Amino acid sequence: MKAGKEHRVPLSGRAVGILEALPREGEFVFMGGRAGKPLSNMALLELMRGMRPGFVPHGFRSSFRDWAAERTDHASEVVEMALAHAIPTKVEAAYRRGDLFEKRRRVFADWTDYCAGADHD
Repeated sequence: MKAGKEHRVPLSGRAVGILEALPREGEFVFMGGRAGKPLSNMALLELMRGMRPGFVPHGFRSSFRDWAAERTDHASEVVEMALAHAIPTKVEAAYRRGDLFEKRRRVFADWTDYCAGADHD
């Protein structure tokens, strides 16, 4: 993750189910073009460029952030931590030592429901 800092991501039950159903060869879920290597960090960008020029993976993060702010009551610091954004001040960083894992689990469960169509008007 950024600056070598660990970022745990709580997966929804639906996401775990999808990952468990995928065929596996070796230790990686998404294999790259070279044997035994993971998919490149540029793979999604290249896929999106081929599908729709001008679209970038960061748009997914932006969509998540907009949804969280406009459609939920999840606390901003939980959403920011879900995005692995840096803590804005050194003072706040000194006091905030947890990773809000269980609260982020709820955010991602709600996001899963939204993406699956369970939360659409």
